[in-house]
Amino acid sequence: MATTPQITRTGREPSVPRFALRPVGAIALAATAVLLVVSPWYGYHRDELYFRLLGQRPRLGYFDTPPLTPLVARISTALFGDTVTALRIVPALLTGVLVVLVACVARELGGGRAAQIMAAAGIATGLFPLVAGHSLLTLTFDLPLWTAAILFILRALRRSDGRWWLAVGAAAGVAAYNRQLIVLLLVGVGAGILLAGPRTALRDPRLWLGALLALAIAAPNVVYQATHEWPQAQMAAALKIDEGDDNRITFVPLQLVLVSWPLVLVMVAGWIRLWRDRAVRSLAIAYPLCCAVVLYAGGRPDYVAGLLLLLFAAGCVPTVKWAAGRPRRRALVTAAVALGVVSNVVFALPVIPAQSLRGTPVALANEVARESVGWPGFAAQVAAAVRALPAEDRARAILLAANYGEAGALDRWAGEYALPPVHSPHNELYWWGPPPETARVAVVVGAPSSFLTGRFSRCDQVASIDGMAGEEQGVPITVCRDPATSWAALWPRLRHYS
Repeated sequence: MATTPQITRTGREPSVPRFALRPVGAIALAATAVLLVVSPWYGYHRDELYFRLLGQRPRLGYFDTPPLTPLVARISTALFGDTVTALRIVPALLTGVLVVLVACVARELGGGRAAQIMAAAGIATGLFPLVAGHSLLTLTFDLPLWTAAILFILRALRRSDGRWWLAVGAAAGVAAYNRQLIVLLLVGVGAGILLAGPRTALRDPRLWLGALLALAIAAPNVVYQATHEWPQAQMAAALKIDEGDDNRITFVPLQLVLVSWPLVLVMVAGWIRLWRDRAVRSLAIAYPLCCAVVLYAGGRPDYVAGLLLLLFAAGCVPTVKWAAGRPRRRALVTAAVALGVVSNVVFALPVIPAQSLRGTPVALANEVARESVGWPGFAAQVAAAVRALPAEDRARAILLAANYGEAGALDRWAGEYALPPVHSPHNELYWWGPPPETARVAVVVGAPSSFLTGRFSRCDQVASIDGMAGEEQGVPITVCRDPATSWAALWPRLRHYS
């Protein structure tokens, strides 16, 4: 097989196999096509509704998220229409990009055609890559951006070519506009280099130029954070309190399934492959270090998903060698891949009918799936409560949503149902301000009676939401009249972050 020689710091020329363009490209195109076909199935995820809403007010940052995903939502709806499919075109395309990047990672670590195909096929049908490719989430951008940064780090270390540190800086700077989690990767790799080398990389001025480039690209977002009292840090603290214990409990089990549970041993082999290569041992060290930080902070298991993709790509190289020329071993690997494909497609994509989803193992395991069912009906039920108001009350009514998903859904179908203005004291939406003082009637969605007691002169529950597969099932719709104080004074008492 023809190879492209590259000079390493040891002076040797490690062979970098030829890129398997046709099969990898075909897998990438197939993954994108499938995701586009299924994109309208189920419906908006609650985060998609929120990003669509935030995108109506483009900013350099928001209280709970950097600006990239809301901006993509705004551009997507402007170009392709205000539909769920429009929001999912970019995720489907990015999945194709991710497949190619992961194959490039396998190639960089010595993987030939078979290893690259295995890496591409495994990621194209991996659990979290499919989830991220089916919906517009922050994870959708994290996976390709982290993988690009990892690929550039590998090239900088294995080839001893400091020019790639500039590419790392560019990727990190862009990634900061999606989530600041990219810092976790950089710190983990940096600690790995300090512990295991090659420390000569730290003396390369281009590494530090790459760091400066990352800061320069990310500077507007950093300035926003600094001038708004570091809202991302406040959100991280709120999430640690709200979800930290649950995240710690599920962290290790989910590490085993985020890519493909039948292929866990491939990722173990990948970690060993990285550890045995002194040039890139720092990346083997980065994974447990990043896991330890996320566990301590109570972060979500997917925060290190980018490194899991690296372990899988690295593991494809020794796995293919292990199975080469051994029909039984090859059959075992093929069976594991096939089993992963079936289980991942069932759990990640909308193949179970929406009306049958609630209560299934898929709904229990896949938050994205269960929170993507029922939102049009949700808006219709709230609209029915509004129509039932006397005409005088409707004229001075507003909608008060307990969380951003509810607010996003009510905004999405506000025109169709002639709904009054939507307000919410949740996360970024709190900073959009309270309702006008002329609003004397609030149709409140999702707030328990204990939360409303004493804040209005009278509150009456008029309905409960039905037909949802997620957390909105059964939440109350309450009509509250005459706030006990001004909205300006009441608003801070309603604020909550999660």
